[in-house]
Amino acid sequence: MVAVETRLLRSFVVLAEEQHFGRAAARLHVAQPALSQQLKSLEQQVGARLLDRSTRRVELTTAGALLHQRAVRVLADLDRTAADLALVAAGRAGRVRLGFVGTATYALLPSVARRVRAELPDVELVLHGERLAPELLDGVLADHLDLAVLRPAGPPPPGLVVEELRREPLVVALPEGHALAGQPSVALAELAGEVLVAHPSGRRSTLQPLVLGACRAAGFEPEVLEVGETGTLVALVAAGLGFGLVPEAVRALRLDGVVYRPLAGDPVQVPLAVAHRSDPSPLVRRVAAVVTAAATSVVHGR
Repeated sequence: MVAVETRLLRSFVVLAEEQHFGRAAARLHVAQPALSQQLKSLEQQVGARLLDRSTRRVELTTAGALLHQRAVRVLADLDRTAADLALVAAGRAGRVRLGFVGTATYALLPSVARRVRAELPDVELVLHGERLAPELLDGVLADHLDLAVLRPAGPPPPGLVVEELRREPLVVALPEGHALAGQPSVALAELAGEVLVAHPSGRRSTLQPLVLGACRAAGFEPEVLEVGETGTLVALVAAGLGFGLVPEAVRALRLDGVVYRPLAGDPVQVPLAVAHRSDPSPLVRRVAAVVTAAATSVVHGR
């Protein structure tokens, strides 16, 4: 394979376009003898005569026409690659894997996707919704995810940074025909004795301890029906199998047969945060900033 200097290819393309040494030299800002020497070097490298200078007009040989065709494509690819690399270096292009906890999937994920498409059009987002917080943290630690939007609980694992985005009150999800569904707000104690549909217990979810804590503070220990996804939780509430306590953002999940009501008094506030490794790339930092802006906009209804 012949290795050809990019500088010589560029000079040759201009010379082929102008078909005149003087005009080509002027475009390239070089002396005409220097351009002639470049052409001679290129012909030596490729082992073929590229221009026919036997007439007053410079003409491409068959080999020259082929090289011109290929050189235009190669140089265009090189220029595009250089531009793409510059975008990557500036944190404005590349691929980011972003996961969302289930209770933020419906309100925040669409907003983030729209903002990234508008503000960072050269970024490819790989989105994962309806995940539980511990799974998301494990994904970032294992480098399966670059960013995760989750409900934090306790200090972050070593090597991760977790930055709070906002806090949301818990609201109650009720079947549409529930006796309390018509009230403007619901006292949690009024739901004593009813089944609570909730996210999983143990390390599988960070939300269930907050929800159970709110019930205990209201004076009762509910029977719990555990589900793995927020969408399933709301669907089971709509089916009349119990009530749910969910962050306010879940209101974005509108399903026939379920209503959301604020809790009376001073409801529990649950945090929402974004997690990433402690040494994020410029691109991950930019997308994290978009997530932060989107989270603030969702809170204020913009």
